[in-house]
Amino acid sequence: MGKSSSGPIGLYIHVPFCRSKCPYCDFFSLCGAENLMDDYTGCIINQINFFSEKIHRPADTLYFGGGTPSLLGGRRIARITEAARRAFGLNGAEITVEANPGSELSGFMEEVHAAGVNRISLGLQSANVEELRLLGRSHTPCDATRAVQSARKAGIENISLDLMLAVQGQNKASLINSMDFCAGLGVPHISAYILTLEPRTVYWKNRKSLRLPDEEASAGLYLTTCNELEKRGYHQYEISNFAKAGFESSHNLKYWHCEEYLGLGPSAHSYINGRRFHFESSLQKFLHGSAPVQDGEGGSFDEFAMLRLRLAEGLTDSACRERFGMPIPGRIRRAAKFYESCGLTSCWSGGFRFTPHGFLLSNTLTAEVLFALPKTPSSAPYNT
Repeated sequence: MGKSSSGPIGLYIHVPFCRSKCPYCDFFSLCGAENLMDDYTGCIINQINFFSEKIHRPADTLYFGGGTPSLLGGRRIARITEAARRAFGLNGAEITVEANPGSELSGFMEEVHAAGVNRISLGLQSANVEELRLLGRSHTPCDATRAVQSARKAGIENISLDLMLAVQGQNKASLINSMDFCAGLGVPHISAYILTLEPRTVYWKNRKSLRLPDEEASAGLYLTTCNELEKRGYHQYEISNFAKAGFESSHNLKYWHCEEYLGLGPSAHSYINGRRFHFESSLQKFLHGSAPVQDGEGGSFDEFAMLRLRLAEGLTDSACRERFGMPIPGRIRRAAKFYESCGLTSCWSGGFRFTPHGFLLSNTLTAEVLFALPKTPSSAPYNT
């Protein structure tokens, strides 16, 4: 275990309400009536007050994720934000709210900005009308343009757009069109996620009939994204995240730097005081005060290394020494060097990182580098 953290934490609020369930989504969500959203808001505020008395540490990020947090409306977001500010300070904090661009958001943007929200994440997914239809999305590219304009008019300049890669009907040209759309709006952050078929989703049930790019084509779309966004001034700082300088997500970086955070709401996870726990995926249990489920200790070297290898900065001796009082173990450094000849890692005297090709194989490559037996040239499992 590394040294325990005593600095500011991140605060995450899971808002489980959606108008409808997207066919690819496996996040916990449900439809929410007004009275249910009022009950949820009151419960979140009670939990904020409860945990602030236990933790006694400030927060410097607040993130409303979901679900569709904007469905709560500006008034409820403001109530929760004010409670969090009283309990955790939020001095100079990055405060993010996720929203879908399919509804009129101008009034919402003004309300949440007045409450201190300074970052908006919009679920664009694609700028291609047919791709949006196949994803089950109800908005249009024009709706997304209006949402970005509404955020800016309200005073929010830190705007992120989500894109999905390897979706039905997508090709290199349509993907570049979506990236051009985002860059044309001048947003400073873009998240680009490869579609994953998750069990218990409509997509999973219908997986044999979906017209998805094959594995090779999906890899090509990801590498195109990395190259084309770099050309447009967005540097890759994590497997799926790209930003203009200074606009990286401070909240999400807490996860990838293995820093501590408090997650509130059904299905939300936390890492506080060296321990991990989560709330069950049940709104009723959350509303009735069910205690979170304990997940054991967190912050081990292996966990730290796995998270850092999601980042373009990679795993470094300096970060390991600061956290654990030691450099990268020699066996890990040798394993990373072995995969450099395959184009999957980039090594230097003070550390190593995965290349975009390596990111494509992140789960397997991380296990190989951190845990597998030493390799010989004939045992290399990858060709690029």
